[in-house]
Amino acid sequence: MTLIDTNVILRFLLNDVPEQAEQAKAVIEAGAFTTIEVIAEVVYILRKAYQSDREKIYLAIMQVADEVVIPEYDVLACAMDYFRVRNLDFVDCVLAARVLLEDEDVFSFDKKLMALIRQIRQPPE
Repeated sequence: MTLIDTNVILRFLLNDVPEQAEQAKAVIEAGAFTTIEVIAEVVYILRKAYQSDREKIYLAIMQVADEVVIPEYDVLACAMDYFRVRNLDFVDCVLAARVLLEDEDVFSFDKKLMALIRQIRQPPE
């Protein structure tokens, strides 16, 4: 299995350099994996450089997750759910997902992140 980086994923998603898009597709179809750190960079680039909205980014990343092995898939899927509906950076969404799924403790000065974490920690009534 081949570890792929941000550029491979972007070429696969965007098909903006056809020759590279074909190579990316071939590598992915042959068996590829990536990390949540790479996905974070993909999200950042799609948001900042391509001005993609959260819904389009969500759909794109989940498409990648269907094609590529991501060892922390559960964390990624949860983080993408948060990212889709909350005005938080993707990395903050990953931290919140880790709180929910792995019972991690997080300390941050980011008020929006800490508000979500308090909400996650609140027991259902």
